[in-house]
Amino acid sequence: METAPTILVADDHPLLRAAVLHALRDSLGQIRVIEAATASALEPALDAHPDIELVLLDLTMPGARGLSSLVWLRGERPELPVVVISSNDHPRTVRRVQQFGASGFISKSAPAESIGQAVASVLDGGSWFPPLTAERSEEDAQLASRLAQLTPQQFRVLLGIADGLLNKQIAHQLGLAENTVKVHVTAILKKLECHSRTQAAVLVKALEREDEA
Repeated sequence: METAPTILVADDHPLLRAAVLHALRDSLGQIRVIEAATASALEPALDAHPDIELVLLDLTMPGARGLSSLVWLRGERPELPVVVISSNDHPRTVRRVQQFGASGFISKSAPAESIGQAVASVLDGGSWFPPLTAERSEEDAQLASRLAQLTPQQFRVLLGIADGLLNKQIAHQLGLAENTVKVHVTAILKKLECHSRTQAAVLVKALEREDEA
């Protein structure tokens, strides 16, 4: 007998999570759903449930900066497919989500059955995107490639830099030694080919571009 797939639904709206759960059970039958309501809840959810097979991810959860949660997930668990579910279904957003490694995109305005169809397709090794009309961005391709060089921990440090935090504050936030953060910052600037923390912060800002339309 096949085991029920385990899916992480990451969205800060309880009603949306409940609607997604209903749609998935209608379409897929028996499933196991883990819920997360903030970007910071993603890591403990993944740690507690290593059998998660797919993540349904809202881009605008508290603690997220544009595509930051997607980038972090792709770095932390590159084998784990991520399907973005968002109210911003502008073609440019859909294209960016695809370029930064998502396996699918579902608009929150889509019919409920689309959620089940998308998840079934991705669990089966496929992808699920609406017809794309926005051109591929070479700038995004380069940014995705540069960020992919960072370890998940380095990416967390980078988000702290983007928030304007000092090394001491980042260390406290992440439970690291301050000297460890300094080492990470040096590595981050080198990998991203940035000469300053400000330049690195600008790259994070680029993750937010056109994602709040």
